[in-house]
Amino acid sequence: MMNEQELKATIREIPDFPKEGILFYDITTLLKNADAYESLISNIAESLNGLDVDVVIGPEARGFVIGSAVAYAIHAGFVVARKPGKLPYEVYSFSYGLEYGSDSLEIHKDALKEGQRVAIVDDLLATGGTALATIKLAEKVGAKVVAARFAIELADLGGRETLKDYDVQTVMKY
Repeated sequence: MMNEQELKATIREIPDFPKEGILFYDITTLLKNADAYESLISNIAESLNGLDVDVVIGPEARGFVIGSAVAYAIHAGFVVARKPGKLPYEVYSFSYGLEYGSDSLEIHKDALKEGQRVAIVDDLLATGGTALATIKLAEKVGAKVVAARFAIELADLGGRETLKDYDVQTVMKY
């Protein structure tokens, strides 16, 4: 398995994207590296051992790629949290702030059942807005969020504090 430094070396950094002053961590370069992708998924999956996760929720869009692979690895179901207007059935919605604006996420009203144990899995923990919105959607139907896992944490942006009431782990910190 690759260590944190080796994984970081596979990530492309793009300045001023999506707007000036933002340094974007592009994980597509990690994902195309089979060893790095396997290491990332294995690391997150292992961190969920013993938590009896029923369902993984992956926020749009990179959370789909990481979260679905983790769900498969731990034999859990997978639910997508999508941007407004993308899901064809009745939805719950939650709006939140980003480090560079605001957005909303939605899940189908029947995506989760009350009492299910949920892990949120995404590529990046920055301010924590996306993760908190996803958590609030899960809790709205009575699911219990038992963990939040991220490939990358931008520690200076305060996301860990936003999620202080939850079991948060990250693979790489910047």
